[in-house]
Parts: sequence; C-alpha cells; structure tokens
Amino acid sequence: MATFLLVHGAWHSGRSWDRVVPLLEAAGHRVFAPSLTGYGDKKHLLGPEVGLNTHADDVVRLLETEDLTDVVLVGHSYAGMVISAVANRVPERIGRLVHLDAMVPEDGESAADVMPSTKRLIDMGLNSESGWRVPPPPASLFGVTDPDDIAWLRTMLSDQPVRALQEPVRLDNPAATAIPRTHIHNTVVPEGFERRPVPETQPNGSPAQVWELPTGHDAMVTMPAELTDLLLELGSFHTRGERGQMSG
Repeated sequence: MATFLLVHGAWHSGRSWDRVVPLLEAAGHRVFAPSLTGYGDKKHLLGPEVGLNTHADDVVRLLETEDLTDVVLVGHSYAGMVISAVANRVPERIGRLVHLDAMVPEDGESAADVMPSTKRLIDMGLNSESGWRVPPPPASLFGVTDPDDIAWLRTMLSDQPVRALQEPVRLDNPAATAIPRTHIHNTVVPEGFERRPVPETQPNGSPAQVWELPTGHDAMVTMPAELTDLLLELGSFHTRGERGQMSG
C-alpha cells in the first residue's frame, strides 16, 4: 500500500481530485486530497497574507499530524511550487515527487519566475478593487470543454491570492535532492504558455522520467482513469522499493 498526497493547483480545491481518489483507494492505497488555505472548505481563510509558505505549511502540518512517511506527493500546476517547498522542509517524509503539469522551480524563484505569463495575473490582482485577488480564468484555459465538467469545475473555483504567485521558494536542503521525481505533462497546451524542458538527469542522478497524457491542464477532471493508471504504476514500483529505477 502506498500513501498518496494530492495537492491541487491555483483556484482549485481538494475536490478537484474527486474522480481520482476513489480509484486509488479501490486499488488499496491511502489517499489524502486536502484543500489549501483559501480554497474549498478553507475558502473563508483567504486573505492578502496567504502565500506559498502558507500552502507549504498546510501540507507539512498534514504530514506531521498524520505522521505520514514515504509519501507519493503529487502537485498539480501551481502546486509544483508547494510540493517543492514541502520536500525541502521535510524530505524524510517524502518518497517521490510527482509534478502533474506543474511548475518546477529553482531555489529562490516565484511562480512568476517559473512561468512569466503569471505576471499578467499578478498585475490583474494588484490593480483590482481588492488589490490582491486574482479571479479564476475561463475553464477552457484548464482544458475543460465538456459542459457538465465545466459546471462541476466552477463549483470549486475561487480567487487566487497574489502573494502565492509572488513568494519565492526556498530549496536549500541537500537531502531533498535524493527524492526521485516524475513529471506528467499534459500535451494540450494553451496558446501563449510554454513549459520548461525537464533536465535529462534528476537531482538524485537518475535519468529523468517524463510521461504524457493527451489532454488539457486539468487531467484529474478530463482523464481521471488514465491519470490514476500512471499514479498506480508509480505506487506499485514505490511499494516494491524500486525508487528512482523506472524508465521514463
């Protein structure tokens, strides 16, 4: 049995994983899919002070409260920043990092550094009436086109705080480099968005592992079964102790 901790991206909530969680659980795995501060059941906590460190605190607190170890930590989109920060802080609790169509930062970078198009969103928030709220973009930007899926997605979206996009990540713990990493790229990319190439070698010296799904950004909504199959393969290898030995 593997333990999966699924971290949602900007604007979303833990409910975005609702189609994936039962599939992982049916396969016998333990799964956590929390909403970060300011989203979902924690929407009332949203404020201008909420940032990347707040969200990293959320995940670290869950890991420590539940005493989770050897976790497969999955981050979607902006949550690539979050899981990177978490791995830097508690590498001993993380068995594998999975970047799902996610930002992959270097030490000291913010979301705006990793994805320059984010700067437009920051300006939008700073120039808004609130001075810090960034409203959700159209569902089409997430690659969601089915009307029923769009209606469901809209029920979970909320504003993103500017601070979360501005705050730099700290990646200075050498122990975190030993954690194996997997990148899942969704191949339908909106015009104007560019993805950084993944280096051929992981920080732990293993070959890079990059998988693809033929869908838009929100694979957990549009291709949950196929995404789950990839995660199950990771969980299978992980529980057999073959960390970092999978070919990509």
